[in-house]
Amino acid sequence: LDKPEVLSGKKQFYEMGCISCHTPKFVTMRGTPNKAQAFQLIWPYSDFLLHDMGEGLADGQRVGEASGSEWRTPPLWGIGLTATVNGNSFYLHDGRARTLEEAILWHGGEGQKARDRFAGATAADRDALIKFLESL
Repeated sequence: LDKPEVLSGKKQFYEMGCISCHTPKFVTMRGTPNKAQAFQLIWPYSDFLLHDMGEGLADGQRVGEASGSEWRTPPLWGIGLTATVNGNSFYLHDGRARTLEEAILWHGGEGQKARDRFAGATAADRDALIKFLESL
């Protein structure tokens, strides 16, 4: 995480507003049954909440409390290892995005502002953001 391009991408991640759903860090609860897991700093890059992601990602299927356009924010930690672990680089709930850039550009609804900031950024800033994500 100390490469200049990765650090620049981290800055873009914050400035573009990605952190409003992809919350970088949490501290685990103190009162967990397993004491080794209590009060630990973790970096999931998720708020683990449901967000309306707009009609572009909607599938019309209600699942539990989620409407057809709501998705739980997936953790981004390890996303840079997707191809290594899965043998492919498919992203989003249904694999429709073939790259991280495509996945960002599919964001709508509550993610629209961050998506628009990404789309309007310079190529260098977009590339830096992708490098940051790949470093997670």
